[in-house]
Amino acid sequence: MPSSLLFIPDISGYTRFVQSTEIEHSQHVIAELLEVLLEANTEDLQLAEVEGDALFFYSQGAIPSQERLLAQMETMFTAFYSHLKLLEKNRICPCNACATAPDLKLKIIAHSGDIQFLEVGGTRKPFGKQVIEAHRLLKNSVESDNYVIISEALASNIGITVNYSSKIYFFKHGRDLYDENQLDYIYSIIDSDKLTLNTFGKHNEVAFKRKADYKLVKDFPIKAEALLEYITNYSYRSNWVKGVDDFRFNKNEVTRLGTEHLCVINNKHLNFVTVTKKVEKGSFVYGEMTTEAPLIDRLYQFYIIKPIN
Repeated sequence: MPSSLLFIPDISGYTRFVQSTEIEHSQHVIAELLEVLLEANTEDLQLAEVEGDALFFYSQGAIPSQERLLAQMETMFTAFYSHLKLLEKNRICPCNACATAPDLKLKIIAHSGDIQFLEVGGTRKPFGKQVIEAHRLLKNSVESDNYVIISEALASNIGITVNYSSKIYFFKHGRDLYDENQLDYIYSIIDSDKLTLNTFGKHNEVAFKRKADYKLVKDFPIKAEALLEYITNYSYRSNWVKGVDDFRFNKNEVTRLGTEHLCVINNKHLNFVTVTKKVEKGSFVYGEMTTEAPLIDRLYQFYIIKPIN
């Protein structure tokens, strides 16, 4: 059987990120990034498993060319860092998870060899020596959290050496010892500043030349950050918004500028998009807008939270 490709994109800093941030939001951020990497799978690699903060792909009996493999890696790095930029640009949540998400990094391990398969509960998974080696390469001596590693076996298959260089790739030799077995590889540290990131539209900040039509002021005996979470996390909406039959939203997404949710009232659907406006320094603001309210062109509602003490 021809050699197969083993391909592992792994989010660096995940353990530290989860341990030091709000758990629910950190889980949402990681889930979003894994989805982004899945969508960036341009080589139609097979997904064997989601391994916490990593994706384990393989291509049985086929290895992409040097050009296609490097392009696949670059595509994933571009998608990953573009999404981090989106999270940073459109963030409304002040929690540590959302604030530190842009510090996450990405590493990709690529290996090749003959693989066997194990079927458990109807799921077919690669296993064998090469699978073990690919995962061991995640624990390496590269002095960075942002890189690609191509094993010596794969480098030989696709004909790439340390002499190869491009706008983002500058390879070096690497070598590590695992259980007294030596694994050689080439690696390139990736400079995210050299990636051509995707562009996004302007964030949804609005301004008004008149005062609000309705205004309600109320004190809550709770921390401002916690109150903002209850307002912006749509899973809580049914507890305090009455008269709505259903709320529909992406449960794996942290609310930010541009995110949407749907209110179903008497079989009518109102789609809201998250917006913001300037408020007094030290205050938090969450806003949403719909163009589907009866008799109104646009309906805006803002929640401005000002800490009392």
